[in-house]
This record gives sequence, structure tokens and C-alpha cells, in this order.
Amino acid sequence: MTIAMHAITPCLWFDTQAEDAAKFYCAIFPNSGITSVSRFPEAGQEVHGKPAGSVMVAAFELNGQPFTALNGGPQFKHSEAVSFQIMCETQSDVDHYWDKLTADGGQEGPCGWLKDKFGLSWQVVPACIPRMMSDPDPAKPKRVMNAFMQMKKLDVAALEKAYRS
Repeated sequence: MTIAMHAITPCLWFDTQAEDAAKFYCAIFPNSGITSVSRFPEAGQEVHGKPAGSVMVAAFELNGQPFTALNGGPQFKHSEAVSFQIMCETQSDVDHYWDKLTADGGQEGPCGWLKDKFGLSWQVVPACIPRMMSDPDPAKPKRVMNAFMQMKKLDVAALEKAYRS
């Protein structure tokens, strides 16, 4: 069985901020944009409780990856159980995504993790980490892990130094 490219689309649940979140994310990532916005009709208000004409779903793409943002109500919140990894080639890329995603009320977390202002969890990861952590010399991954466990935003130069030490 084959699955078409992008047949699996993450759906992000928001109370009322789906369109604002989609705009926020699209402004951060290259090759991104909102692809459609649908609105609640008058029908079904006894179930969904949303004003007719308010945003129901904002579909968007981040660097070609489709997402759906749904205004489903306040009953569900984002948690760290699901996060999105951003593999970054350079410290400049790490800084860019970290700074943009923690802006306006986002929260820094340990080891390259953060929550954005909507409560969605992200991991801003230097692309060198998987290579370093899979090195056959067990001392190298140990030093890298000891280094990044002390960090919030990951520092590529410090990780490379720990790896080489």
C-alpha cells in the first residue's frame, strides 16, 4: 500500500486562534502560506457554538508541509506530547526560529524545546546532533548530551566543541 506525498496532515486544535496561528507560522517559515480558510455556517450552532462567519479551519503549508488549524473550542490544549522538530543547518537558523517562535509570549524550554505563544511545542535542533549522537565512540554522544542538557537554545559551536573534546 502506498500513501500519497503529504497524505498525512497534522490538524492543530485551537479555541479561536486558528487563523492567527496560521499567519504567525507562515510568516516564520520559508515557502509558506495559507491555502484556504473556511467559516462556520449558521447551521450547527447548537453543536459548535461558534458565530456564523467566524473562522472554522485555516489550511496552510509550512515549507511545503500541509497543516490544518481548527477552531474547535477551549476543551483541548496543546502539550509536549506532540512537538514539531525544525532541523537547522546553522546557528543563524537556530537563532531565527528560536527567536521568532518564542516571541510575544512564547516560552523557552530545556534542550532546544520551546512553546510558542499559542502553546504549541517545537524542537529547534541543529542538524549535526543526530550525527553526533550516533557516533560509535560512546564518549562523544555522552559529551554532547551533557552539553545540550545544560542549554535552552542550542549552541552549535558549544556542541561541536563538546563532540571534539
